[in-house]
Amino acid sequence: MSLFRRAIRGIMTSEPKRVPIPRNGVDYRGKIVLAPMVRSGELPSRLLALHYGADLVWGPETVDRSMIGTTRRLNPSTQTIEWTRKPSQGAKAPPADVKDSIIYRVHPAKEGRRLIFQLGTSNPDLAVQAARLVAADVAGIDVNAGCPKPFSTHDGMGAALLRTPDKLVAILEALVGAITPEFEIGISVKIRILETAAETEALVRRLVATGITGLTVHCRTTPMRPRERAIRGQLRMIADLCREAGVACLMNGDVETRDQALSLVREYGVDGAMIATQAEKNSSCFRSGAEGGMLPWEQVVEQYVRYAMEVENKFGNTKFLLCQQIPGKSSAYRNIAACKSYTKVCEMLGFEHLVERAREVDLSLDIDPDSNGKKNKNANSSALAAGGQMAESRTKPQAKKGLAERGVGTQEEAETGIQPAAQPAEGMAIPV
Repeated sequence: MSLFRRAIRGIMTSEPKRVPIPRNGVDYRGKIVLAPMVRSGELPSRLLALHYGADLVWGPETVDRSMIGTTRRLNPSTQTIEWTRKPSQGAKAPPADVKDSIIYRVHPAKEGRRLIFQLGTSNPDLAVQAARLVAADVAGIDVNAGCPKPFSTHDGMGAALLRTPDKLVAILEALVGAITPEFEIGISVKIRILETAAETEALVRRLVATGITGLTVHCRTTPMRPRERAIRGQLRMIADLCREAGVACLMNGDVETRDQALSLVREYGVDGAMIATQAEKNSSCFRSGAEGGMLPWEQVVEQYVRYAMEVENKFGNTKFLLCQQIPGKSSAYRNIAACKSYTKVCEMLGFEHLVERAREVDLSLDIDPDSNGKKNKNANSSALAAGGQMAESRTKPQAKKGLAERGVGTQEEAETGIQPAAQPAEGMAIPV
C-alpha cells in the first residue's frame, strides 16, 4: 500500500464516529441548553432563555397519556401552536361547555427548530403515539429517564426506567424506528448515574446502541437531592462511551453559567451542558462573560413579563416564575404576592410603559385588571352577611407562600419531577 493511501486511511480511521443527525433534527454538540423543569419550562421561560443565548431549550416533561387525544390548533392572537383537550373533571364525558385545557404550546417562529420535547412514558406504543403528535413542530424528542418524583416513578416512568433497562431500550428503539424516519428528527434520553460506575456503564452501552443521537446525564443518583453536590466521577467514562458510539453527550447538575459550562465541557470531555436552577432564577446566565455576564434581576424580570404577555401565559405560572426571579428580601418580592393580574404586576414593578398591554392581556385571559381577581367572580353576599368579618376576611386576597415554604422544587428537584400524569392545564412541567 502506498504511503498516500496509508495516510488517507489513517485520517479516515481517526475521524470520530457520529450517529447521523436527521435533516430536521439538531446536533447537541457544542450547545449550552435550558434543562426541562417543572413549571419553569413553560413557553415564556423558554423564550427568555433563548433571548439570553441558550442554544437549545427543553420543554417541561409531558406525559404520553396527557398528549394522546389532544387537538392541535393555531392561536392567531399569540402565533403559537397549542395542543388542547377538554378536562375530564372526573367525568367520562366532559361537559361540552367546559373550557379547553392547554397541554403544550410551541412558538414555531421563535423556538420551533431549537425546542426539544421531553416525553414522560413507560410504554413504547404510547410513546410513539404521543411523539407523533408533536414531532413535526419540534427539533427532537427526549425521553425522561431521570425524574425521581413519585408522580413519575409510580407509573414506571422517569427514574424508574433506570431499573427496567429492557423497557427503556424498547421505548427508544420504538421512537427511533417510527419517529426518526417519518419526521426526520433525532431521539435522545436523559438519565441519572447509577450507584456504581459498572452499572452506569452497562446501561449507557445499551442506550447508545439504540440509534439515539444524544444522551444527557444528570450527575446525581436517584435518591440524591439538589442540595447534594453533583457527582462527576463517572462523567468522563460516560462521555467516552457516547463518543465511541457517535452519540452526543450533555452533562447536567450544578452548572450555573455559560462560562462554567464550557470549562466543564473541556474538563470532562462532554459535548455540552444543561443549566437548570440558575436559569430559573436568572436566564441571563446563558450570556458569556465576554458578553457582560449576568444582568440585574430587574432587567431580566421585565423581559420575562414582556414574553409572558406576548404569549398570554397563564397568570398563575407567570407569578410563580416571578417569585423565583425576584430576590426574596426585596420589597418587590413581598408585594408581588398580592398581585392577581398582569396590570397589577406591571404597576407594582414600575413598568408603566407596559400597563396598557397588560390590561389587554388581562381582559383576554378573563382577569379583571383592577380588582385582583377573575372578572366574573362575585362575592357571595349571603355568606358575608352570615359570617360577618370572618367571612369577609376569607374573600380577601391571601399572599401565597414562597416556593421553599410550599415545598415546591425547582429544576434540580424536578429532576425530581415532571408534568404529573393527571396533568393540569398547561403547566406542570418538569426536568428530568
